[in-house]
Amino acid sequence: MDTHHHWITTPITADLLRGALDLEHTAHGVLPHRLPARARAQCTDGQLAMAESQPSGVRLAFRTRATVIELDALPTKRVYVGAPPRPDGVYDLLVDGRLAGRASVPGGNTLTIDMTTGTFESRPGPVGTLRFTGLPDGLHDRVKDVEIWLPHNETTELVALRTDAPIEPAPDRGRKVWLHHGSSISHGSDAASPTTTWPALAAALAGVELINLGLGGGALLDPFTARALRDTPAGLISLKIGINLVNADLMRLRAFTPAVHGFLDTIREGHPATPLLVVSPILCPIHEDTPGPSAPDFTTLGTGQLRFRAAGDPAERANGKLTLGVIRDELDRIVKQRAAEDPNLHYLDGRDLYGEADSAELPLPDELHPDAATHRRIGERFAKLAFRANGPFMANGPITAPLAG
Repeated sequence: MDTHHHWITTPITADLLRGALDLEHTAHGVLPHRLPARARAQCTDGQLAMAESQPSGVRLAFRTRATVIELDALPTKRVYVGAPPRPDGVYDLLVDGRLAGRASVPGGNTLTIDMTTGTFESRPGPVGTLRFTGLPDGLHDRVKDVEIWLPHNETTELVALRTDAPIEPAPDRGRKVWLHHGSSISHGSDAASPTTTWPALAAALAGVELINLGLGGGALLDPFTARALRDTPAGLISLKIGINLVNADLMRLRAFTPAVHGFLDTIREGHPATPLLVVSPILCPIHEDTPGPSAPDFTTLGTGQLRFRAAGDPAERANGKLTLGVIRDELDRIVKQRAAEDPNLHYLDGRDLYGEADSAELPLPDELHPDAATHRRIGERFAKLAFRANGPFMANGPITAPLAG
C-alpha cells in the first residue's frame, strides 16, 4: 500500500455491490455469492459451489472523486494437474461507463483439480492488492461513476477497499434489471474479461443492469435456482437451457418436459407478467445429434487446450436420451403451448446467436465453449434480437437507455 496517499477505507457492504444475491462474511472479508444461502444449502455439489461463488457479472459500483483506488482481495485460483497454468482472473475498471483499466490480483488460494481422478486439493494463500491509479478527476473535480467488475471465473473474497477520496454507493439510474440464467457459456467460459462475457456485452449495448446467474455446469433446472430467479426483482428475464443437461446426461425427455414446465411455473409465481425469454442451446456440433455425457479428452490435457467429446450413443435417442436437437424442438413446443396463455413468454433459437456459418468461421476451441471473439458475436446478436424494436424485451415498452450499435 502506498503511504503517500491519504487513504479512506470504506467497508464493503451490499449497497456497494451489484449482481450478487448474497454476501457472506468470512474470516478475511466478504464473499459475494450468486445464489442465496438457502439455495446453496440444498446442494452440496462442488462444481456448483465453485461456479456460483465465481462472481460473473458482480461489480463494485460507487461514485467518487478519487484518482487512486486499491482493493485487497483473496482470490481462489484453479490449477489443473497436467495442464499449463491458467491466467490470473481479470478485474475491469469502468469510469462513467467506459473501460479505464484492467488488472489482476497476485497471490491467493489455490484449488488443484485432477480431472483424471475427480479429486480436489485446496491450499491457502496470501491476500493480494489490486491498484488503479491516474483515474480522471473530471471537469472541475466532477464526481464520477466507478465500477470494478470482479473476475468472472475466479472466486473472490473482498478484504478492503481504499480510495484517496470519499465514496458513496452508485444511485439507481432507473435502468431495467435483466436477470439471466444459463450454463458456463453464460457464465463467461473463455471470455477475455468480466465485461466481455456475452451477457455483459449485451447488457452494455442495451443499457440494462445485469444480474448473471450463468452457472458453469449448473444450468440443470434445479428447483432452488428457479426459486432464486422467482425471488429476485427484475424487469427482464432470460433462460438459456439445454447444454448442461446433455453434458451431465442428467435426464431423459420424459423428465425434461415437466422439469421445464415446473421451472417456468416457479419463476412465474414471482414474475407473472415479466418478459421471459427462453433460449435454446447455441450450435455445438459434438452434441447436435449425439447424447451426453460430455467427456474430457485427456490426450489433449498437456497441450494447453483441454478438449471434450460426446460419449453417448446416437441410437439412444430412441430411448429418450437428450441431444441439442431434441431439446430445441421440445423447448420450442413448450413455449408455443404456454404462450397461448402467457403472451410475455418468448423463444429464441440459440443457433441464431451462433450457428453453422459461425462454427465454420469461429469453431469452439474445446468443442464446447466459445472463445473471446465468439462471446462478442453472441453478445451483439443477443442485444439486437432481444432488444430490437419489436423484440421480446421491448414488448412492454422501451428500455431506459437507447440500444447502442
